[in-house]
Amino acid sequence: MADAIRLGQCLRKYNDAIVVLTNELYANANSRAALSLLAYCYYTIQDFGNAAHCYEQLNQLYPDQRNYLLNYSKCLFLVGDYEKALKTAYRYSEKFATKSSHSNRTNLDQVGDHYDEFASIELVKLQAAIKYSNDEDFINAKVLIDQLPNGNVDKEANLGCLLFKEKRYEEAIEKFSSCLQIENLNLNRTRGSSTTQLINDRKDSSEPIRIISSPGNASSTSQRKVDLLYNIAVCYYHLKRYQEAMKFLGEIIGQGMQEHPELSVGENTEGIEVRSVGNTETLHDSCLVEAFNLKAAIEYQLKNYEAAREALTDMPPRSEEELDAVTLHNIALLSMDTNPVEGFEKLQFLVGQDSFPPETFANLLLLYCKHDYFELAADLMAENATYTYRYLSPYLYEFLDALITQQTSPEDAYQKFDEIAARHTDSLRRQSKHIQEVKAKLSDNEDGMVTKHRETLKRLNGTHDETLELYVPVLMAQAKIYWDLECYAQVEKVFRKSAEFCNELDLWKLNENKFKEATGFYEQLVKKNYDNILNVSAIVLANLCVSYIMTGQNEDAEELMRKIEKEEEQLVYKDPDQKTFHLCIVNLVIGTLYCSKSNYEFGISRVIKSLEPYPKKLGTDTWFYAKRCFLAMLENLSRQVIVIKDSVLQECVHFLTMCEHYGRNVKAVIEAPLELETLHPGKNTVTYEARLIKALLLELIDHNNNNNNKVHSTFFLDFFCHSRWVAFVELSYIHFT
Repeated sequence: MADAIRLGQCLRKYNDAIVVLTNELYANANSRAALSLLAYCYYTIQDFGNAAHCYEQLNQLYPDQRNYLLNYSKCLFLVGDYEKALKTAYRYSEKFATKSSHSNRTNLDQVGDHYDEFASIELVKLQAAIKYSNDEDFINAKVLIDQLPNGNVDKEANLGCLLFKEKRYEEAIEKFSSCLQIENLNLNRTRGSSTTQLINDRKDSSEPIRIISSPGNASSTSQRKVDLLYNIAVCYYHLKRYQEAMKFLGEIIGQGMQEHPELSVGENTEGIEVRSVGNTETLHDSCLVEAFNLKAAIEYQLKNYEAAREALTDMPPRSEEELDAVTLHNIALLSMDTNPVEGFEKLQFLVGQDSFPPETFANLLLLYCKHDYFELAADLMAENATYTYRYLSPYLYEFLDALITQQTSPEDAYQKFDEIAARHTDSLRRQSKHIQEVKAKLSDNEDGMVTKHRETLKRLNGTHDETLELYVPVLMAQAKIYWDLECYAQVEKVFRKSAEFCNELDLWKLNENKFKEATGFYEQLVKKNYDNILNVSAIVLANLCVSYIMTGQNEDAEELMRKIEKEEEQLVYKDPDQKTFHLCIVNLVIGTLYCSKSNYEFGISRVIKSLEPYPKKLGTDTWFYAKRCFLAMLENLSRQVIVIKDSVLQECVHFLTMCEHYGRNVKAVIEAPLELETLHPGKNTVTYEARLIKALLLELIDHNNNNNNKVHSTFFLDFFCHSRWVAFVELSYIHFT
């Protein structure tokens, strides 16, 4: 058994050691050596539940062993059983503090006293961590931390954690930075020393910030350094100073790659097949998981979604069952666009656990609403009233309640949105007034307090932006109620009402629908990135072209399209596999516009051009808008409302043949992710629909060739999208949030 354990430890094969030790326990259920080593192995691979079970057995067999009771309380804390952990900590204090007060103590008792001194500090930190993590009782947490010895880096760092919880991020950064300077000095000293000390207490990685443990040897000092670096990065993240946060994350990742090449950082992204590194203590101490999660969060906030996914795949490889809750949550969010079924499954799994990242509940509700699963959102809120109270801010609760109400009573929902909006507009006006007052003081500079006024102005602008971020979704939700009712004049009134706050927002500028005025708004958006025009949203470019056409500025529209085509050609030249859809969408929208004006010959030609080359342009979305134009044309042909040249009809047949050929693996409809009844896979393809439309078109051509004047009253197209033509404006990807 000893050889097996030694080998398991040397090679970090703790799982193999666990198998050997478990078999040993079958032979001798009360083996102290086996239970103790098994607990250590479980703790090392972060399986705190099984570690706690082993320590519980050891406490029953050896009740006078102090370290077993202390380790048991730590494991209970790490597994999330805070109440039991607290009771165990009190039990330690009562049991061993009483023994230490007796006279006639032996040398063994004196050794125990030294351990009790260490344990008392650990238990104080444990109680403070429980108040910090579970109860959010920061006052009592601070009282407990104040009991730690002065001059202790732990004390200062944990006070920094409390400042973080109070959202005093600048002050927290100062605390962590001063601790980091001390740790750098300690690291330099311990590298020249052979001194070893006690193993550290650790904190679960699901916390947004890591509580610092007691001082240790060189390796633990290095680990404490990455904890501090991570804490500083989190503070900068909350201050939205992402570049500075990235700097500290880069230091953590660089150190982890240098010191632990066995963790295979980045090899998943490079396509190298690697085995899981498991949840080892080395991985936990390196802080790499937390660093990559925070990096992904920053990229997500910056809307660099591909970079965010890459940050998660760069993480040391683990199997899905080994993933921590934060990583699983982030993977779920980033998979919602590509695989919403999988994303929903992960989030639902997390919400079903005893503990999960606080953002999970709110994100699941918002995603339900985004995918129109309002009943599921209502059920989730009703079934988890405690979560609703704990994890949703008053604003978010009111917003979700109004969204859900909208499905049954748009009038009541509008009223609820209006009440929320009124509070935000009052706040925005007060903030704007205060900002103007500070700007006036800054320009006068009479009191010599320029620096202070600049800091105040920066803080006020940040608060104003945060309030505006809360206001805009409410505004868009109000506008959408009228939009769904096709009351477009009321939509414009809603936008005009918000002009004093939103006239500088790109999102606000996108949602107008008067062509002459729209041109001015869209031009502002395009001019910002004219030299890199593919950075502009494709629908903005498309709607600008339409606005030009509707106001007789066809030459401007053609020039803009040539500019887009030139940049796409340059991009494809650099990367032949790159897919670009800007010109495709512009042509689709213009083609749709002409079809809506009954100029089908030109409109259909633009639609056909938009999907060339077919392998790169034919997709579910592009096919959806293309087929609408063809269906509208077929309907009018069948009613003999229009006449189309034979050459154009033959182009249509060729186009549909190409779609039939290249659309075998392209879905015609993206089904709702949580639907129980799915479409037949053979029918839910572009090939199937293109073949059916081609058959209808050939039938019409055949009847025309045979001079058959009978109107095809049985020409039903409801299978596709309700045959009735929808005006161009619906094709604009309206930016409601």
